[in-house]
Amino acid sequence: MDNVSRVLAGRRVVREVSLSLGRGEVLGLLGVNGAGKSTTLRMIAGVLAPSVGMVRIAGEDLYERPELARRGIGYLPEVAPLHTELTVDEFLVFCARLRGLAGGARAAATRAIERCELGDVRRRLIGALSKGFRQRVGLAQAILHDPELIVLDEPASGLDPVQALRLRELVRGLGADHAVVLSTHVLPDVLACCDRVAILHEGALRHEGALAAFGQDGALRVRVTRALAANDWLGLTMVAAADPIDAADARRWRLRLRDGVSTGALAAAIVERSWGLEELRAENSALEEIFMTIAAGALPAVAA
Repeated sequence: MDNVSRVLAGRRVVREVSLSLGRGEVLGLLGVNGAGKSTTLRMIAGVLAPSVGMVRIAGEDLYERPELARRGIGYLPEVAPLHTELTVDEFLVFCARLRGLAGGARAAATRAIERCELGDVRRRLIGALSKGFRQRVGLAQAILHDPELIVLDEPASGLDPVQALRLRELVRGLGADHAVVLSTHVLPDVLACCDRVAILHEGALRHEGALAAFGQDGALRVRVTRALAANDWLGLTMVAAADPIDAADARRWRLRLRDGVSTGALAAAIVERSWGLEELRAENSALEEIFMTIAAGALPAVAA
């Protein structure tokens, strides 16, 4: 998108935003509620036309040649557009046909079901699924046609910590083959999934750059409902170090995992032991600091 602005009800809610993204990249679009994230995503997805500026998908202008550009977009809005009276299979075959995949609708649905790990629920009614599974169904409909760009608006909103971790891992996997834009106001979502970050505030792009520039050191912050000791954590073979964040609170810890261990594996171990997982997120004080400074309105717009 190039120099894009959007005016709604006489107010400019997005201001001269320029972003680019290539296949194999995941961009985290950060901002507090009302920063303009959803409006920006709707313009990228072709749902909302910009008042000024241009959006191109694979070189095609989204508003001059929408029938070509939209073939390369998969979109999951914050509230997934699901037909709860259909089974997962029925819904995805229906969506594939809407995408023009009439001859290969069932094959496309099967691929999406496998990619989103929906095989165990494919014959269940969508209305009977948990929110985590419904979000996966929404993501499956977004990737049915193997789009170049996947646009996700708050996909982990309302999920419990384990569901959110599994969804992040799925998004990270999709980033290997697609360009992905992930809108969120939750820093752990960005840290777990993204290669780059763009921060919006009051509709303007305040910062954009590689996530590696923030110097993430691999530490995790964990909060559980049970009071634990360091030896409890070190009894997990995946944990290399454990330090309390607050000496007076034995439920909050700073952990470092051994090489090659995923946060999902740690979450599963905590749940298995009934320690009551409440929070699990990557620690990145540099990103938190710049995000909070921008959210407070203390920095001018800047592109890294």
